Amino acid sequence: MGVTDHAGWDRGFPVKYLLVQEDEDGVEQLWGRCAGVEGLFVDPVPPPREVLTLRGCSPDDLLSNVLTEPDVSLRALGDVCVEVWDDEQPVQWWTLVDAIVMAHQPHPADPARYDIVLGAAVRHEDRFFELPATPRFELFAGTTARPATRVGGCSGVDGLFRPRTNLDPVPMELIGCEPAESLLAALRRPRRWEQDWAHLLVLDRQGAVMASRTVGLAITGARPSMLGGTLVDITLTDGGDDRRPSPTVRPIWAQWYQGAPTETNMWAPYDSQGREAWLDLTTRAWRVPVPRPDDSGGEYHLDGRFVTDVPGLHCAIAEAVLGPGRYFGREWNAFKDCLSGGFGVAPPFTLTWHDSEVARRELADVVEDPQGQLPYFEDIVQLLERRGVTVVLR
Repeated sequence: MGVTDHAGWDRGFPVKYLLVQEDEDGVEQLWGRCAGVEGLFVDPVPPPREVLTLRGCSPDDLLSNVLTEPDVSLRALGDVCVEVWDDEQPVQWWTLVDAIVMAHQPHPADPARYDIVLGAAVRHEDRFFELPATPRFELFAGTTARPATRVGGCSGVDGLFRPRTNLDPVPMELIGCEPAESLLAALRRPRRWEQDWAHLLVLDRQGAVMASRTVGLAITGARPSMLGGTLVDITLTDGGDDRRPSPTVRPIWAQWYQGAPTETNMWAPYDSQGREAWLDLTTRAWRVPVPRPDDSGGEYHLDGRFVTDVPGLHCAIAEAVLGPGRYFGREWNAFKDCLSGGFGVAPPFTLTWHDSEVARRELADVVEDPQGQLPYFEDIVQLLERRGVTVVLR
């Protein structure tokens, strides 16, 4: 019996969530089923603001524009991705959240470079290796998840490498939960499970899994449920803050709760954040129970009228080759992987891109690959053609 076979029960309200954990063989085991969850939609708690100095900066693009306007105070840069490089590759990634330029001056050792004082919240993203002896720093407009235009490089960042206190996790409440034996054991001995994690599966109204989120199994408290009967309400100490969707995307989740999309361009009315949330939900939709061979050799038509940003481009391409609500990559690298096969369609095929000038115009300033020079639209077209796709631009 699969875990989704537990998506129904004999009560006056539906099961909307399943709590599962994978065993040693990767098979999902049911821990409990719940009627509701409070705290699924949470904006991340922002880290505290700090002051940092970019030393010996050679600015490009956005930073260069800031330095040519010395009378502008507190110039906002948005999020800035900092890549720390050794001699060959990036080894650490940081995000300066909502960075503000407070002051700048020529670098003492090289007047052609600048020291720039920023105010920002600092978030450490990934670290593959320790800090090199002589690092260099590359700066990009965006976050580590989607760095875009390079905005400069510098020889040092004062205040970046220092100890920081971890923020307290935001709890999550499981409402009207029917525990399986494993969860009952966790309720009896909560400290035993403090370091364990589980998956919270979010169900649509037909009982199909529409999303999955990782949550901690440390339990702060449990009590008889406000829904009565033998159900319990459980507080999880750590609801997985960095994986929870923002409250602003609740309407998209409510739309998917009615069932997987069946019409085209249902993602189009949303802004970039909403379209990214749409792509989040498609990542679960491609996992069909019975794999089938990839289709090849067909002709597909891409409706380009609403391709005004990167997530919109990937929504439109997936919809063109697979249909509404399907997954075929959400950024350049994932899209490249999908073109290698295993996701329903594989080259060679023909893609006719209608209203292609919309994407060419709107993505003209977006360069996704830090080493590349092509705008994102042209980069995607070139990638398609290299993989054997015939692209017809209309």
